[in-house]
Amino acid sequence: MKELGSYLNDHLAGSVSALQLLDHWAQLHKGKSLGLFFSELHAEIRADQSTLRDVMRSFGIEESNVRKAGAWVAEKAGRARLMIAGDEPGSLGLVLTLEGLIMGVTAKKLMWRALAQAKLPETNGCNFEQLQQRAEQQIERIEVERIRAAQHAFARAAASE
Repeated sequence: MKELGSYLNDHLAGSVSALQLLDHWAQLHKGKSLGLFFSELHAEIRADQSTLRDVMRSFGIEESNVRKAGAWVAEKAGRARLMIAGDEPGSLGLVLTLEGLIMGVTAKKLMWRALAQAKLPETNGCNFEQLQQRAEQQIERIEVERIRAAQHAFARAAASE
């Protein structure tokens, strides 16, 4: 059970970091389509985080405050790096943010798949296949924004040379 607790707490910490990052970008682009995109993704990831917490409770796994705090600090440090790369539409910072989100959501999808394959009875009938599908849809939507951001960032860079 220790390994499962560690694994799920790592994913919970990742969701804490993702939600902080999404909130920053949603506020930064509030009232614009990009802000709405980040707000909607934030709501979905918050719901996934809630499901993860339910799964953890079903196993009697306590949340690691140390891991959550570490994720919070890591997000703040990462955000500083992204701000150097730019946080406006068409910036490299946006491209890097979206790539990081794709990696995180891919990890979440793999977590749901691992839990589905483990067939653990304590998950109270959690539909891991549906959660995997939602993660895949999130990845697809983030990828659309990532390609758009990359096209703008690289066209802007080429124009300035």
